[in-house]
Amino acid sequence: MTLVQKHVSLRPYNTFGVEAFAERLAMLHTPDDARRALDQYGPPARILGGGSNVLITRPLEGFTWLNRIGGLQRLEADDASAVVGAGGGMVWHELVLWAVRHGLGGIENLALIPGTVGAAPIQNIGAYGVELKDVFERLEALHLPTGEVHVFEKRDCQFGYRDSIFKRQARGQYLILRVWLRLRKKGHQPDTSYRALADWLAQRGIGQPTIAQVAEAVIAIRSSKLPDPSVLGNAGSFFKNPILLEAQVHALQEQYPTLPSWPAGEGMRKVPAGWLIERCGWKGRREGVVGCHERQALVIVNHGGATGAQILAFAKKIQESVAERFGIALEPEVNVW
Repeated sequence: MTLVQKHVSLRPYNTFGVEAFAERLAMLHTPDDARRALDQYGPPARILGGGSNVLITRPLEGFTWLNRIGGLQRLEADDASAVVGAGGGMVWHELVLWAVRHGLGGIENLALIPGTVGAAPIQNIGAYGVELKDVFERLEALHLPTGEVHVFEKRDCQFGYRDSIFKRQARGQYLILRVWLRLRKKGHQPDTSYRALADWLAQRGIGQPTIAQVAEAVIAIRSSKLPDPSVLGNAGSFFKNPILLEAQVHALQEQYPTLPSWPAGEGMRKVPAGWLIERCGWKGRREGVVGCHERQALVIVNHGGATGAQILAFAKKIQESVAERFGIALEPEVNVW
């Protein structure tokens, strides 16, 4: 385990690039590091992965752990699939690229999503018609109150839209050590149902795309729409897409006929938060060092030197604006500390 450091700047460890300090910080490279840290110092106050889905608004008291547990393991499940285990601290996009190189399908639509493998099931990450739960097999996690390693099968994780048990009743209780995914070797048909993805492929005359071509398309689309955090601090989509009753959506569409929506379970429909925010005039708007991205209203950006508190205040103004005009309460996708 890396030597414990005191009063450490977390600016390099969050993609918003906000300045905040951890009272004590330890970087974990192996599960044994985590066990030793737990034995010696007790449970951490916070766990950071890639820092790509967090907004830090204040100094972090107590112990903060940085999950950098790596490693890859491939098990041949059967003729059609393989089960791949990846360390919780591995960069998610690196796992996607590895799978594509090895002809393993199922996560190509999730290319270029920032963050770590361990954060993926917490958030049940998803993009372009695919969610992590679609390929999830199991995970191993260190139970911080007891020091025991628990195994979670898919049903145990209680996956929902950008949601899991780790964001609710098990919040803050586990360090995810390793995640296992079942990926396809043969007969995999990439999901190209998402309109932007289908259009990108059609424009290039790709009728039956390979795994690599879908990954390439997703990377190109995301790169064109979303700012690079190393250039302009952000945490991707700041808000979740609201899921509303069908009757509520139909009523809104009578007033706003161009409001898009798509099915989200029985009697429910999902509407794009970015559309709502843009209609309220926030796209490209800037207040001092904080603003909405000029190409994607769903992304709040740090133009340089913004504090977490300033970003949070800006986000609350957006929420108030959308609630006033549409009667919809936007829920943050980003975890606010």
